[in-house]
Amino acid sequence: MISSSPESPGAAPVDPWQEQRAVSALLDRFVGRQVVVVGDVFLDEYLVGQAERLSREGPVPVLAFQRRFCLPGGAANPAHNVAVLGGLPVLVGLMGDDDAGEELRMALEARGIRALGCVTDPTRPTTRKTRIVAEGLSAPQQVARIDNQCRDAVSGSAEEGLLAAIARLGDKADAVLVSHYRSGVATPAVVDAARRVSRSAGAVLTVDAQGDLDRFHDFDLVRVGRSDAAAHLGRPLASDADYEDAARDLRARLRAGAVILGRGASGTSLLDDEGYAVLPPANISEVYDVTGAGDTVIAVVTLALCAGAPLRQAVRLANRAAGIVVRRLGVVAPDGAAILATFTDARDDQQ
Repeated sequence: MISSSPESPGAAPVDPWQEQRAVSALLDRFVGRQVVVVGDVFLDEYLVGQAERLSREGPVPVLAFQRRFCLPGGAANPAHNVAVLGGLPVLVGLMGDDDAGEELRMALEARGIRALGCVTDPTRPTTRKTRIVAEGLSAPQQVARIDNQCRDAVSGSAEEGLLAAIARLGDKADAVLVSHYRSGVATPAVVDAARRVSRSAGAVLTVDAQGDLDRFHDFDLVRVGRSDAAAHLGRPLASDADYEDAARDLRARLRAGAVILGRGASGTSLLDDEGYAVLPPANISEVYDVTGAGDTVIAVVTLALCAGAPLRQAVRLANRAAGIVVRRLGVVAPDGAAILATFTDARDDQQ
C-alpha cells in the first residue's frame, strides 16, 4: 500500500523550491480523502492564568485566571488534522454520557469532524485532560495536568457498537487510522475489525501506538515514540545503531509495511522496503508545547500515503507540519498554507 521511493538513505538534501512545488501538488491530492479514525477520544481542557508570584503554601506559582478553552484531543486530534488539510475524517471512539462528552461533541462539530462512529457509554466518563498553563514567563509553561479517565478495555454493548461502526464506515475509506492512547478503545477485536475492513476496502492502514504494539501486526505503517519502542523491546535507545536495530526489530516482529520511530529533538527514524533513513526535525528552536505533534505526524503521513506519496516525502512533510504545532500552545492542526510557508522560510534562509 506504500509507494516506493527513489531516494536513498544517504541522498542529498532536496531543493526547497522543487520540494515546495511537489508538496503543493501533493496537498491538492489530500482533498476528499476519506479517513476513518479509530481510537481514544478526549476533551483537552486548558486553564490559563498569569503567573503573579510564588504561593506561600508551596513552591508553585499563583496564577490569576485569564481564560479557559477546550479542544478535541486524543484520536480526535488526527481527525482534526485530516479535516483541516481537506480530507474527510470519520471518527470512531467512545464518550461518556456527561457534560464533557457534550462539550466534546460540540467541539468536533465546530471543526467539521464527523463523529458518526462515536459510541456513548454511560458507565464510564468522557476522558478529560485538564492542563494548567502559566503565562507571563519566558514562554507559556504547563504547570500541571489533571486526567479524568478510565483505562479499562471497552466491552459488551459499547464494544459491539464500535465494531459495527467500523464495519459500516470503513467500506469506502481511503485509509483507516488507529490512534491508540491506551484508554480502552483499541481492543484486540476493534483492531482486528480495522484490519479486516481496510483490507476489504483496499485502504491504507496506519497506527500511532502508545504501547500494546503486538496488537498492531500486519499494518501498512506503525508509528511509535522512543519510550514506547524501548519499553516494548526491553532495551534503551540511545545511539543511532540502537534506533536502526529497533526499527528493524519492530518491523519484523509486527510484519509492518513500514515503521516510523519518533526520536524527539533528534528527528525521525523510518524503515520500509527502500531501507533505513533518519530525517531531522523541522523545528527545534521554538518548542513551546509538544502536545499533539505526534497526532499531526500520523495524520499527515496517512493522507500522503493515500495520495500516493513515497514514505520519505510523507515523513518530511509531516515533520514540517509538526514543527508548526510545537510552536503554539495547545493542540494545533496546521493547514496547507501554513505548511507551504515553511518552504518559503527555508528559501529565505538560503539567500
